Amino acid sequence: MSVRDEVLSLLCENARHSIADLARLTDADESEVEETIEELEAEGVIRGYGAVVDWRRTDDEPVRALVECNVTLDRETGYDDIADRLAKFPEVESLRLVSGDYDFSMGVRADSMGEVSRFVAEKVAPVPEITQTVTHYLMATYKEQGIEFDDGHDDDDRLSVSP
Repeated sequence: MSVRDEVLSLLCENARHSIADLARLTDADESEVEETIEELEAEGVIRGYGAVVDWRRTDDEPVRALVECNVTLDRETGYDDIADRLAKFPEVESLRLVSGDYDFSMGVRADSMGEVSRFVAEKVAPVPEITQTVTHYLMATYKEQGIEFDDGHDDDDRLSVSP
């Protein structure tokens, strides 16, 4: 595995690794690691750094939803055109072209279910190429970006019942 691939993998595990940590973990010089990260950022491979947040443990848990979008394309409009338009909305956290029963999977975040519903009804559904939307509200998150959210599911204090 190249230093580039190792650095990417390590940053995906923990974006807070220092240059010194990454150098030690990859057996590379700090200057090589720093240069590699700068190249990855300049090339647009690394688009940002973020935290994995368990929103249930905060005082400000947002409402999150997955919205399936079906589209009909015409000669002038392609998937990229529709994606460019949808991705500009601040409510959209993620947007992916997918295979299967629908075309786009869109992650949406807002302060309430009503805001999500209004966003879909007033901004997404009116896009001429979008023929159908289905909204799924996220009820609980058990794992995000490879990190499990342990809520003590093993701490079952119910008594065992045996025949």
